[in-house]
Amino acid sequence: MDEQARQRPLAPVPAEAPAGPTAEELMVRVAKGDERAFELLYDRFAGPIFGLVRRIVRDAAQSEEVAQEVLVELWRTATRYAPDKGSALNWAMTLAHRRAVDRVRSARASTEREQKATFEAARGRPFDEVAESVTARLERSQVRRCLSSLTELQRESVLLAYYQGYTYREVAEVLSTPQGTIKTRLRDGLIRLRDCLGVTA
Repeated sequence: MDEQARQRPLAPVPAEAPAGPTAEELMVRVAKGDERAFELLYDRFAGPIFGLVRRIVRDAAQSEEVAQEVLVELWRTATRYAPDKGSALNWAMTLAHRRAVDRVRSARASTEREQKATFEAARGRPFDEVAESVTARLERSQVRRCLSSLTELQRESVLLAYYQGYTYREVAEVLSTPQGTIKTRLRDGLIRLRDCLGVTA
């Protein structure tokens, strides 16, 4: 190295780009009504919250609803968050878990109320009506049993397309699966359902 090069001042080392605000900092800003901070927090938390809720609730549409409720609750109750009690993500996931469990319990209670109402209504009705009600109940039970024999992708595709009215494209988007695969799984699932239910062409 020659003398001139040795005396040349070194170029400054570029500083690393500053990291964005932490989730905890964003929560503090959200508590003050900062909408931009909430947008950033939403982008970070929406995926993990939906994933947790989906594992508990199972139904995709209901999971989306619950996840949205949790995110709205984060906005409304941000002032209750205390950074010294734990991370913002843990706090959000606790809210999500609680909401998801509540939804499952609510759905279960609603089913039990319907069954009780059906039983009460059946008492005193003519035999033919009672028999018809029992037959319908057995048919629903058989459908549930046959649905449980499908693969998870087949079952979710059938439920979304035929019980919730989703199009092939919408089913593919919800399940993050190519549309061609969804069509194949629906076809295979319906064939297995038909065979399980003993339906003849």
